[in-house]
Amino acid sequence: MALQISATNPEHPALLLELPWQLPLEQWPEEYLVPLPRGISRHVVRYARAGDEVIAVKELAERPALREYQLLRDLDRLAIPAVDALAVITGRTDTAGAALEPVLVTRHLGGSQPYRSMFETTLRPATMHRLMDALAVLLVRLHLAGFAWGDCSLSNTLFRRDAGAYAAYLVDAETGELHPRLSPGQRDYDLDLARVNISGELLDLEASGALHPSVDPVDFGTEICARYRSLWQELTRTSVYPAGKYHYIERRIRRLNDLGFDVAEMQIEHASNGDAVTFVPKVVDAGHHQRQLLRLTGLDAEENQARRLLNDLESWMATQDDYAPGDPLGARPEVLAHRWVREVFRPTVRAVPLELRGAMDPAEIYHELLEHRWYLSERAQHDIGLDTAVEDYLVNILPKARETLRPTAD
Repeated sequence: MALQISATNPEHPALLLELPWQLPLEQWPEEYLVPLPRGISRHVVRYARAGDEVIAVKELAERPALREYQLLRDLDRLAIPAVDALAVITGRTDTAGAALEPVLVTRHLGGSQPYRSMFETTLRPATMHRLMDALAVLLVRLHLAGFAWGDCSLSNTLFRRDAGAYAAYLVDAETGELHPRLSPGQRDYDLDLARVNISGELLDLEASGALHPSVDPVDFGTEICARYRSLWQELTRTSVYPAGKYHYIERRIRRLNDLGFDVAEMQIEHASNGDAVTFVPKVVDAGHHQRQLLRLTGLDAEENQARRLLNDLESWMATQDDYAPGDPLGARPEVLAHRWVREVFRPTVRAVPLELRGAMDPAEIYHELLEHRWYLSERAQHDIGLDTAVEDYLVNILPKARETLRPTAD
């Protein structure tokens, strides 16, 4: 049987033909291989170079190889974080004509490492928790798409930090199943498998002396299930808000923030009975909000201020007619952000007279006004608007604050 390469890109077969497919993966010469950390696998896996790309090559039977290839392509179509499937190669034979196992070829995710190798280093517990939060986000996104993983583990997941964001990527889809919708029982079973696998690998690392002594493997596996359930509940519960009551959306964002997650994307769908809101979560590194706000708007603020301003910017952008994430015809986020600065941020800050601002910088003033708007809206049970919040802040809040800060005579 002749060598057959089924590839997603017509350029890949020519590059892949240069590799020694007539040899079992275990016997590939070092000149073809790239020394990168690998997780534990039931199959032989090697990293190699094909042209300018680094690829992962996994030997397995033809049927599961073709199935996993298709599943990875389906996940890519659904915009789920997973490695890119490049090709399946069948018809391999050695120099004596004996059949060799087919291989699945995927693109190595640049700047990533298997979760297991991350835990083999001396990580601080706080960093570990952010890593596991990112894995919880991945599981939620997979389940929302109807994908039951069936083999979530530290070895089957890649971690990458990109522009301050923590992200987990699926590596091995061999045991996965894609359905129109997962039942609660399917999700619970998948989550329980993840708990057992993760705790088991952490116990293995603990036995080798590689795990931080403050981390309990069993508790950690249980904690990721709790984080998953909290995030699932917050993201999937039905939320249809009366039109214009955007303080309800603010409440949802605050709950996600309290859970330790940020909002990567928000969508508002206008309907006759109100506005339906959906969120896509992410896990971010310290200082991320400062950097993102500065990049989008040119505003330099403290981290908590920046988080609050970005939440307001995201809510405002979702109400704009030309806001269309992922649509090349929609306005770019940078354009909308500068419009928000021009039409919302600056006029609001300028509504507070210079002589009343004291030592507060513009970002702190805007943060205070947003907090006051939130408080008034919650009390009134409807969005009172920024203009009303500014008026009330100037009359009832700012004078008292200045009086408190005024030095007293001895």
